[in-house]
Amino acid sequence: MVDAEKFWDGVAASYVKGKIGDMSSYDMTLERAAAHLKPEDRVIELGCGTGMTARILAPGVKTYIASDISAEMFAQGQRTAREHPSNINFAKGDTSQVLGEQKDLNAVLAFNVLHLLKDPGDAIRAAHTALKPGGVFISKTQCNADGFQLFHGRTWVLRLMMWIALPVMQLVGKAPYVKLRSVQAQEALFTENGFEIIESGDYPAQPPRRFIVARRVSQKAR
Repeated sequence: MVDAEKFWDGVAASYVKGKIGDMSSYDMTLERAAAHLKPEDRVIELGCGTGMTARILAPGVKTYIASDISAEMFAQGQRTAREHPSNINFAKGDTSQVLGEQKDLNAVLAFNVLHLLKDPGDAIRAAHTALKPGGVFISKTQCNADGFQLFHGRTWVLRLMMWIALPVMQLVGKAPYVKLRSVQAQEALFTENGFEIIESGDYPAQPPRRFIVARRVSQKAR
């Protein structure tokens, strides 16, 4: 399987030219995320990619660190961006690395990232340490559909990709590591590691991309 940094560096130029397939779901995600952010907040985003989401949310907070394993992804986004809020700083590294350098954060954001990590629990535990008590981890993650609905809507296409196309593409270095979990398993990653879920939803509903706002509780993560 191709190294994650190498893969995302390699696709950055084409990725930045892509368009969001479901703009209404993207807008809803941003709306709900922004509702939990305050002007005095210190925020870090994991897996910021080209930085498009960072540029939208950063004006609403005090400081915003946009982090990614691929510096080329962010660089491509910078070349095409019309505006770059002055309170954004870029940090290169994997999730545990960049979170290990932070403390007393108000919010950690991870959109379409956790299913790409071999151990998302590590990132969630690192976020627990980096967040203030009461701080929030806001994420949206592609998940498996509940039940075996092979030919329900677009779900059958996703299953064929996961079962057949993805392993072949990974074998030849054309796809990164991916693991989809059920919605219940995705939420358990937070509740088992020192968080309580205060908001959730699916944007879109099928196949589900689970939006979760998880608040750090006082006890230490396991």
